[in-house]
Amino acid sequence: MQTNIAAPFRNTAEGAEAEAILRACVHCGFCTATCPTYQLVGDELDGPRGRIYLMKMVLEGETPSRRTQLHLDRCLTCRACETTCPSGVQYGRLVDIGRAAVDARVRRPLGERMMRRVLRAIVPYPRRFGILYRLGRIAPQRWSGGMCRTPRRVEAASWPTNHGLKRKMLVLDGCVQPVAAPATNAAAARVLAKLGIELVRAENAGCCGAISHHLTAPEEAKAFMRRNIDAWWPHIETGAEALVMTASGCGAMVREYGHLLREDPDYREKAARVSALTRDLSEVVAREDLQAFAGIGRDRRIAWHAPCTLQHGQQIVGVVERILRTAGFELTPVRDSHLCCGSAGTYSLLQKKLSEPLLRNKLDALQESHPALIATANIGCQLHLGSESKVPIHHWIELLDEPALADR
Repeated sequence: MQTNIAAPFRNTAEGAEAEAILRACVHCGFCTATCPTYQLVGDELDGPRGRIYLMKMVLEGETPSRRTQLHLDRCLTCRACETTCPSGVQYGRLVDIGRAAVDARVRRPLGERMMRRVLRAIVPYPRRFGILYRLGRIAPQRWSGGMCRTPRRVEAASWPTNHGLKRKMLVLDGCVQPVAAPATNAAAARVLAKLGIELVRAENAGCCGAISHHLTAPEEAKAFMRRNIDAWWPHIETGAEALVMTASGCGAMVREYGHLLREDPDYREKAARVSALTRDLSEVVAREDLQAFAGIGRDRRIAWHAPCTLQHGQQIVGVVERILRTAGFELTPVRDSHLCCGSAGTYSLLQKKLSEPLLRNKLDALQESHPALIATANIGCQLHLGSESKVPIHHWIELLDEPALADR
């Protein structure tokens, strides 16, 4: 695609990156076939190709409108288009740049500004989020406006005491997960201990920065990134093998630290090292001897929901499925497994009219073969699906944690 980037963007790192991405696009339209919002709305401007044209126009100097902003807001950033694209267009990075450029030029209505600021002020902080979460469980519509339609909270089993293990890996606690699903990291620690790996929580590490980043608050997001790097660095220097991500959304974000902090002279090398060490939990488990878990599934029928941040963002496909099948679970067929469930971080709160039909479609697909439960790999998907699901939703690692499994 030919481009003529306007002067305000031409000599910036973002402008150069956007130009390279735009030039890679051959506007073939294959991406529209796998875009969830295009399938729902049927508007070219609510598909990747149309949004790319909108962003190109802004970056070439045309004044964006409120309508431009709306079409970019409706994007889930699920990145299914990246998996489909034959030209390797990095749409996810382009839409981050495009949204920031539009938001700098189009003032949002007061209600939207307040909602986005409230989300940034609450969700990344476990104590603050915990208050809203508990209120939402008591009276979700009255107290939280539907923000916390939550499934049953699964309490954590005990964290193993295994300080004698030679192998050590770091785990990110995150922000929402320790409040809403504390069983996930405890189960991960127990499973990895069985494989001879100690999972270590770094004090002062917290939100990965994704909420701020995707709500066009880049400096706020970078502050979260730097804090995490500072918390992890002493452990990395003393030999931690990897940074284990139990939430695929966080994993997709932390893998971008090196890129997003590339212009920071104080952090760029550390950020690149952190990104290089980042592993999804499934990647860690899959490299070990899975016979330790053979048979614990007892042919139990489960449906696997692959989060977009796992299959499209990190391009990890088939790994969890192999682990679960080796453990003895029967995975039911799930149609349109490439499509987003509608969670997408804060999307389910900011774009309910599009999120809700995506949720219904996804649950219909997951439940139509009558599984005993649904497994996933991301806390956002887990809460979103669990808000309406007729069957339990669990992180897949909990299914390998035999003491916890026995209680279900």
